[in-house]
This record gives sequence, structure tokens and C-alpha cells, in this order.
Amino acid sequence: MPAPEAILGCAVESTQVDIDSAMRIETRWFISLVMGTVARNMINTFWFQLNEIKAGIGRPKEVARASFTKVGILGAGMMGAGIAHACATRGLAVVLKDVSVEAAEKGKGYSAKILGKQLAKGKLTQEKHDATLALIRPTESAADLAGCELVIEAVFEDRELKARVTREAEAELASTAIFASNTSTLPITGLAGASARAANFIGLHFFSPADRMPLVEIICGKDTSPETLARSYDFVQQIGKTPVIVNDARGFFTSRVFGTFCHEGIAMLREGVPAAAIENGALLAGFPVGPLAVSDEVSLTLMSKIRHQTIADLRAEGKEYVPHQAESVIDWMLEQNRAGKAAGKGFYEYPEGARKFLWPELATRYGRAQPPVPLADIKERLLFVQAIETVRCLDEGVLTTSRDANIGSIFGIGFPAWTGGVLQYINGYGLPAFVARARELAQAYGDRFLPPASLIERAARNVDF
Repeated sequence: MPAPEAILGCAVESTQVDIDSAMRIETRWFISLVMGTVARNMINTFWFQLNEIKAGIGRPKEVARASFTKVGILGAGMMGAGIAHACATRGLAVVLKDVSVEAAEKGKGYSAKILGKQLAKGKLTQEKHDATLALIRPTESAADLAGCELVIEAVFEDRELKARVTREAEAELASTAIFASNTSTLPITGLAGASARAANFIGLHFFSPADRMPLVEIICGKDTSPETLARSYDFVQQIGKTPVIVNDARGFFTSRVFGTFCHEGIAMLREGVPAAAIENGALLAGFPVGPLAVSDEVSLTLMSKIRHQTIADLRAEGKEYVPHQAESVIDWMLEQNRAGKAAGKGFYEYPEGARKFLWPELATRYGRAQPPVPLADIKERLLFVQAIETVRCLDEGVLTTSRDANIGSIFGIGFPAWTGGVLQYINGYGLPAFVARARELAQAYGDRFLPPASLIERAARNVDF
């Protein structure tokens, strides 16, 4: 972000001259910001594109607006509990179902903890506290889902489990009810195979923590009806979230692109780039957290499971799986019983009562790259790999607008806000310059940086996304 530096420059320089000169200095700093690429990027995305989404530009217009009063959530873990809290605080009645009442009560306890803190700080009245908690009904019985206009499945990423809870819930629902899966990677069309009403089946991908993260990725399956899409869009807005719409594919948009960020950071580690350089490079590029830290948050176990599920699915489809350079590092970390933050150790050490720090053994295991990888390359590898993967998502029809790509990348996966989003980053860089730089990175670090043919053609015409 250039504004803080400009503000400091203005403050320091203007105190050393007369008032008229100081005003000229301030004007010049201000104009440099207003006319700069960052301002153009952010105004495009946070004003024009975000307001289009708020106005429902991607929502089927022929369907009347819907309002929800009662929703069901299957799974009271961290994700399900967060979704329940997001719904209850907006006045919706929530049936929170898990395998036992005790597990469901634990999920409700998540809301009780948050509301209790707000009550103690005077941000909430006792009446509002009690009324909000009363909206969440923990249960172990699917029969309690009767009357729900929407059910959100938030169980583990296991196809058979998801199919079982889908059939169990649908037996209790009205024919007009929507069934949504919160899966982050499994294709919606495949999951809808367990549904008796595939037209009412859709993906609603929340981001953790679901009560605080502002984005919901709406995924349309092959048979999802326009009415289901429109009503789901209305629900997302009703609970105060920002919806983006994508089409069905493995990993959809956000998880697929986010995966390239994690894998690129881990691949750099394998090449001998110091872990601290990788993490600091990400922070200097504008990411809220480095790829190694966020991989620990996601858990290396989950990343491994997703990979093996992908291999199995592609094999069943008769397709070839192409391994990534990062996978050998993930496998070695798991062999060392370092699965991530939840396990107490991963790329970082997590000492109780103290700040986390990078595991020193990483430097011993992977050494140092010779010659050292430049900081500019570290930053741009993390930015470019996501931008190029997003172009592929456009080519494949997973994305249909730059609007959904830009808002989804910033609100969902932490792409730097100064860029205006993952496709606006390419616009701001300049398409011909981006293609040339991508080819340089491909020559130095691998074919994953090769610009897609559609991007080369667009750059030849110099037509922005």
C-alpha cells in the first residue's frame, strides 16, 4: 500500500518549508496516489465490482427475492458452529445437528462463548444475548430438520458420509427446500448424485472462521436450477455475506487457486529458499500470512487427503495425475509427525504460551538455494502462480466474470488488496509485461508459470480482463 509512505513523506517534508510549498507537496503526493495503479485497482474492485455483486448482478433476475426463517446445519464442528452463529445473529432459527446432542451442544457453545464476550464488553444486551442463543437448537435427530427451508451440510470431506447425511436430511424436508454442501473441493455434481432433488442441490462454500469471513462461494452443479441459485444468493446476502458464483469443478475457484499458493511456498522450501524468506516475501507482497503458516493452519494431513482423493477420482475418470514438487515435502513432514498447527507442530513450532517460530530443522533438511532466489522472484512467484491458475479457471468456465475472481480472491483467500484482485493484478501489471514475466518465471522455475494461450492472445490485443 503506497498511502502510508506518502502520508509520512508529506508530514515530514511539509514541516521543512513554508505553508504554500507544503500545500504543493501535499497536492503532489495526493495526485501520485489518485493517479496510481493501486488506487485504480482498488476503486475498480471495491467500488464498481463489489457494488455490482451487492446489487445482485449475477443472480437470475426472473426469480422473486426470497427470505429465510429456519435453516438446518449438519455437523457442529468448527465450520458448522461458525455458520450457525452467522445465521443466528441475523435472526434465523437454526437446527444444529450432529451425531449426538453433546456434540451439537458443543457447537452451540461456540456461539455462547462469542456472545458472552460481547455481553461482558457491553456490546450486547442480556436480552439480545439470550434471544440469539435461543435460536440455535442442538439435536441428534434428523426429524428436527422438518420445516427448514435450507439445510447446509458441513461434515468431513468424505463422499460416503456426505451422501448418507444428504439422504437422511432430505427425507425430512419439503420438496422446495434447498440442500447445500459446504465442501471445499469435492465437485457438487458428484455429491448431488445422492440427492433425490438434484435441481435443489447447490454448493455453499464458507471460509473459516465462518462467522467472521465475509465471502461465500456459490457453486452450481450440472442440474442446479436458476431458482436454487437465486434463493441461495438471497440467503448469503441475508446473513451479511458477499456471494460469488462459480461453476462446478474440482476445487472450484478459491480452493484450487489457494492450493497453488500453499504449494508454491512449499516448493520454494524444497528448492532451498529459506523458510523465513518465503514467509517474509509473502508478507512483503501483501498477503496476510505466509504459505507455510497457512499450510499449518489448513493441516498437511488434509492437503494429503485431498491429493489422494484427487488421484483416485482422476484414475476413475481415466485421467493422468501430474505430481507437484511440493508433495515430497508434505509427505516427509507427515513422516516426521508434523501435520500442522492442530497437531501442535508443522512448519512452525507452537510452544504453549509463546509465539510460534519456524522449525529449525527445515534449514538443515533443505539447505540453501545457490544462487539465492531474489526477493522479487519470491513475491512474484506467489502472485503469478495464482493469477495464471485463475486464467485457467476462466478458460474452463469455472469462472465467468473478472468480478467474481477479484472479489473471491481478496475476500476468500487473502490475495493482496492493493492488487484489486487476482485478475486486476494482471491488468495493473500490464498484459504484455505480465506474459513476458511469466515466461521468465517458467524458464527459471517450471512450466506451471507458462501463460495460457488465451492470456497470450489477450495480451497481443492488450485487452484487460
